[in-house]
Amino acid sequence: MKLNTDKCHLLIAGNKHEHIFAKIGDNIVWETSEERLLGITIDNKLQFKNHILELCKTAHNKLSALIRYSNILNFEKRRSLMKSFIESQFAYSPLTWMFHDRGINNKINRVHERALRCVYRDDVLSFEQLLKKDGSYSIHHRNIQAMAIEMFKTKSGIGPLLLQNIFKLNETCFYNLRGNSDFLTPSINTVHFGKDSLQYFGSLIWKLIPHTIRSSSDLKKFINKIRNWSPQIALVDFVRHTYKVWDI
Repeated sequence: MKLNTDKCHLLIAGNKHEHIFAKIGDNIVWETSEERLLGITIDNKLQFKNHILELCKTAHNKLSALIRYSNILNFEKRRSLMKSFIESQFAYSPLTWMFHDRGINNKINRVHERALRCVYRDDVLSFEQLLKKDGSYSIHHRNIQAMAIEMFKTKSGIGPLLLQNIFKLNETCFYNLRGNSDFLTPSINTVHFGKDSLQYFGSLIWKLIPHTIRSSSDLKKFINKIRNWSPQIALVDFVRHTYKVWDI
């Protein structure tokens, strides 16, 4: 099979001092700063800033349409449209782009907050109060819940092989000891390629999940429980001390 060089792209992550290319036969593929793959815009710094900004832009455009017609829609329809067309923008492959800086997280929260204000027609309550009134969580919290679900799949041996290689089980774990963890926590040297990684952050999050949830007998029960678990109280103190870029 011959490669179609027009469909070949090159991304190099990390520090370098020159523009790099790959030679395929007689053709040359030069590196680029970002490429789109399976709906995700991947940049060479693995920050996913442009991808998330595009998500916010799309969600904002749909929110503007909802606001225009909100006066002729009842509460149930407004909330249904918010869930289906605005919040859903951030539901695709969150484990890929969830490690972003505080400024990006604030942009996501602002779109989400405006959507909730439109649905509940409330300009007084805070974002946290609106979430509580809606019985839901921020996009950031939902991403953590999504990560926990994938970790449970790995622990149960039903997850994708790729994630099984990322979330590595602790084979020496003794479940009768409180200090042990189901997953290995890797040693880290840097923030961006250490703490900002699924393997490191996922193992720490798993320790915060109550044992009554972690010990669920099957995936369906775990999902029902984790969807009602708010990591807010525990994560506020945890993140402030160990994970400087996220604003929970």
